[in-house]
Amino acid sequence: MSSSFFIVVITLFILGCQGQNPKRGLPPPQGQYPTRPPPPPRLPPRPRFPSLGGPLLPRQPANRPGPLSNRNLVLFITQELKRNITSDPQNYTGSWVGRNYCLFKGFYCDTVPDKNITGLAGIDFNGARFGGNLNFYRFIRFLPDIAIFHANSNNFSGVIRPNINKLRYFYEIDLSNNGFQGGFPVSVIGALQLTFVDVRFNTYNGPVPPRVFSIQTDVLFINNNNFAQRIPSAFGNTTARYITLANNGFIGSIPQSIGRTWQTLTEVLFLKNRLSGCLPYEIGFLQMATVFDAGFNTLTGPIPQSFACLKKLQLLSLAHNQFYGRIPDSLCRLPNAYNFTLSYNYFNSIGPYCKRLVNIGRLDVRRNCITGLPNQRSAAECTAFYSVSRTCPRPGSFNVITCSNPAASLSSAQVASLQAMAPAPSPVTYKALEPPR
Repeated sequence: MSSSFFIVVITLFILGCQGQNPKRGLPPPQGQYPTRPPPPPRLPPRPRFPSLGGPLLPRQPANRPGPLSNRNLVLFITQELKRNITSDPQNYTGSWVGRNYCLFKGFYCDTVPDKNITGLAGIDFNGARFGGNLNFYRFIRFLPDIAIFHANSNNFSGVIRPNINKLRYFYEIDLSNNGFQGGFPVSVIGALQLTFVDVRFNTYNGPVPPRVFSIQTDVLFINNNNFAQRIPSAFGNTTARYITLANNGFIGSIPQSIGRTWQTLTEVLFLKNRLSGCLPYEIGFLQMATVFDAGFNTLTGPIPQSFACLKKLQLLSLAHNQFYGRIPDSLCRLPNAYNFTLSYNYFNSIGPYCKRLVNIGRLDVRRNCITGLPNQRSAAECTAFYSVSRTCPRPGSFNVITCSNPAASLSSAQVASLQAMAPAPSPVTYKALEPPR
């Protein structure tokens, strides 16, 4: 489609453990580090949009669009949707009159490349709060030129059928905060062009199919549903930069395959599930990660030394879990450390760099078992916790360093200087935890 349309697309996109001495684990020999796992394969580059061979028609004014692609189909399904809408507090449907759908509120037109005429490129019903029995798939299958469909906070529902993959320009889908239920809408997986998938704040349930993590998307928001069971090991196949799995019912551990996402994964939220087990050292491969949040689960074990390789990490939360042992001082030497939250665990010691972060308000270690610091757990709580023997699989892995230049190699002056200049983060994923309005 025309370059102006892709500016719109980009704009919307923007809008083992205590009781085990860690030294018992054997790290690789000096100067040797684990090989990064292979990243997930990407699909071949998307072909250029087909055109008629000549220059594309520039975007036309909405009031003078010229010939319209699939005019009768779009008008037919729009009027059907209008009849099914029982409440329209913002009067979208009041403008759905006449034969020029480019003037309809919530409809956006652009040039259709393989026809070189104007067509319906985008739907934006975000926050319209339509009432009625509105079938998403019934509506969208009559919009063959659609590229973007944003309809959060409405009453769309129904089953999404496999034929959605026939929408040849379909790139973005936002169905958050609607009335969808049942299992994950697996037919979305067939829409191979998707770069933005948002189905949060519905009542989907059951497991997430492994194929979800093979969608070649940049954004995957599935938080605030009722998904359960384990996070598939296929998690490592994702090419997404931003992933939110928060506020579901996932169980089990964070997959070791997460290390395969080292080229792309930037922000990931696992918080408020029912995850358990120990952290895989493969997290240390995530060289692009700026946000990692696994708070409010029942995860346990020490923090892997590989976290010293997360040089871009700004926000870390492991709060409200059952982690224990010493907080690695190398973690507190990370140059972009801005807000690290390790509160409500059972850590029992801390080094000088971590003490410095506590003193400047960038590390929260309240409600742990650290002698000499205020606001810790009672001695009775800590004694009871440590009286139980605890172990993790692969105990030697907690000493593994996954990079050749960890934060521990920085001088004290370098650490202090870099942390002082660390910019305030502006994460994308935490905004997805707020219900759309």
